[in-house]
Amino acid sequence: MKFIIIAVLPIILLALYINYRDKYEKEPWYMLLLAIIAGAFTVVPILPVEQWLSLVGYRMHLGHYGDSAWNAFVVAAGTEELFKYMATVLIFFFSKQFNEKFDGIVYAVFVSLGFALVENILYVWGNSSMQIGYMRAITAVPAHALFGVSMGYSLGLAKFGKGSKGMHLILALLVPIILHGIYDYLIFIGRDWAVWLFIGFLLFLWILGLRRISKLSKASRFNPANMQQPPEENQDMDNGYQG
Repeated sequence: MKFIIIAVLPIILLALYINYRDKYEKEPWYMLLLAIIAGAFTVVPILPVEQWLSLVGYRMHLGHYGDSAWNAFVVAAGTEELFKYMATVLIFFFSKQFNEKFDGIVYAVFVSLGFALVENILYVWGNSSMQIGYMRAITAVPAHALFGVSMGYSLGLAKFGKGSKGMHLILALLVPIILHGIYDYLIFIGRDWAVWLFIGFLLFLWILGLRRISKLSKASRFNPANMQQPPEENQDMDNGYQG
C-alpha cells in the first residue's frame, strides 16, 4: 500500500494545483477524469513502440552518447509526447469545454499526469522502492506535468491566439519533445557533470512552466479584470495574448 501511496500522491497534488490555477472557469470533473484516463491508456501503444525503437537503436550501434540521444529524444520523449499529444488533440482540442487558452494547459497536463500515474506505479511497485518513489515525486512526475504545460500553452494559442495555428500545433508537439529529450539525455549519459546540468534544467522547467501558467491564467477571458475592459481591448487580450 505504501508504494501505491507514494506513486499516486504526487499525481493528485499536481492535479489539484493545476485545477486551482484554473481560477475563472473550471473544467467539469468528468472531463478531468477523462483526461487522466486517456493519459493512462496512452501507455498501451507507448510500451510496444518504445520497445521496437529501442531495438532499432541497439542495431545502429551509435555509441554511448549516440545511444543516449536516441533513447532520450526518440524512444522516450518522441514516443511519449506524441501519444500524449494525440490524446489531448483528438479528445479535447475540439471540445466545447475547451473554451479559453488556459484549458489547453489543463487538458494537456491532466493527460500527462494520467500517463505519469501508470508509469510511476510501474516504477515504484516494480522496484518495491520508496527511494525511487520519493525521487520520482520531485523529478519525473513534475517534469511530465511541466512538459504538459508547454504542450497545452501552445494548444491554447493554436485555438485562440493570433498567428499561425499550424505553427502553434507543431510547437505543441515539438517543444515538449525537446524539453523531455534534454531531461532524459542528462540522465541517460550517466556523467557526474550532467547531474548539475540536470538540476539546473529542472529549475528552468519550473520557471518556464509557472510563468506560462501565470500568463494564461491572467489572460483568461473569464477573468473579471479582462471582462471589465472595453469589448475591443478584451477581444485583443483573449485572441492576441502571446505571453
